[in-house]
Formats: sequence, C-alpha cells, structure tokens
Amino acid sequence: MRVLVVEDERRLAAALQRGLQAEGFSVDVAHDGPQGLWLAGEHDYDAIVLDIMLPGLNGYRVCARLRANGCESGILMLTAKDGEYDEAEALDTGADDFLSKPFSYVVLVARLRALIRRTGRRSPQIMEFGDLVVDPARQRCTRAGTEARLTSREFAVLVHLARRAGEVVPKREILENVWDAAYEGDLNVVEVHVSALRRKIDAPFGRSAVETVRGAGYRLAADGG
Repeated sequence: MRVLVVEDERRLAAALQRGLQAEGFSVDVAHDGPQGLWLAGEHDYDAIVLDIMLPGLNGYRVCARLRANGCESGILMLTAKDGEYDEAEALDTGADDFLSKPFSYVVLVARLRALIRRTGRRSPQIMEFGDLVVDPARQRCTRAGTEARLTSREFAVLVHLARRAGEVVPKREILENVWDAAYEGDLNVVEVHVSALRRKIDAPFGRSAVETVRGAGYRLAADGG
C-alpha cells in the first residue's frame, strides 16, 4: 500500500517514513504544501498523511484542492493544535480522519489501516486466485487453506502483483510502489523478495503463480498457478 507523508518537520517525516516502510508501506515524503499537492497529483496513493501547518500551502488548502481535483485517497490530517474547531475544519475540507500531535505511532498505523479499509478503491478487500487468497486489510495470505508467513515487504510485493494479476509488472514499478519513488538501491532487491514469495506460496504446494517474464518483469497468474 502506498502512502504520501506531507510533513515539514523533517525528523518526524523521516521517522514516519522509516516506521511505515517497516510495516510494509511504500512511502513518499513532501516537506511543503505545493510539493505534497504535486506528488498527490502525479501518483495514486492509498492514503495521505497531511500536516496542517505547512509552508507554501497549508494542509487545509492542500486537502481542499485535492478533493476539488477528484482525489479519492484517504486523508489523515496531523496538527500540533487541538480543539473541536480545528478538527471540524479538517473534516469539512475533505479529510477522512484527524490526529493531534503528539500522537502514538501505534495508533497512527492502526488509524491508517482502518482508513485504507474504508476508502480502498483499487481492489476488493479479499482477492482470490484459485486456492491462493490475499487479504490486504488483514495482511494475510493463504494457499489451500494454509497461511503463508510473509514479511511485510513480501506481502506488499504480493499485493501489488495481485492488483495487476495476469499482467506483466515491471521491476521498476514494483520498486516505486513497494519501496518508494526515490529508491536508488540494488534493483535485485525485487528479485530477492519474489524468490521468497515462490518459496512460501508456490513451492510447498506444487504451484507456479509467480512468473518471471524475462526482460519485462513479473506476473501473478490469475488462476493461482
């Protein structure tokens, strides 16, 4: 699941990015309102974590413009303020949820997951490919009724392939959606995670759902292999 964090406090933004990535999210970061607005228009995010007090364009205005432009991503607003009027303004401009600083990281992640479950648009809650079942909301995958123990990143790769089942998904697209748009590390990290998926959801069951398309990318068989 892909998340945009728009937060001008760089240390907080970096901490949120690291933490959410560890949970299996792909995370992009913007440090001001105009940059956040631009990124949200360029990419399709499952959720946006949006600070209210931003340079260039405050969170209320960013949120209002996103909704006016047809953005359907779930928006969770962050603010150092508190009080019912701030919360009401955030919701009135189009936010789906509101969290005051300082906040519990555990609560933030739980609220994000709940928000994505409520506002998810790109895929059904549960996806089935033969006897392979992928449940993004619960981060759970089963094959022939047996649960596959996947890491957060492996699960994120599987979900991205599942959303494009039957299609060839380029390695670079997986990197941008499961890691982040600015990832500059080893491209083979995708191959490592795909190999792990095969060991966990294919090999033990005599299946071949995850296919390598030489020179093009990877494809998840729509029938589960």
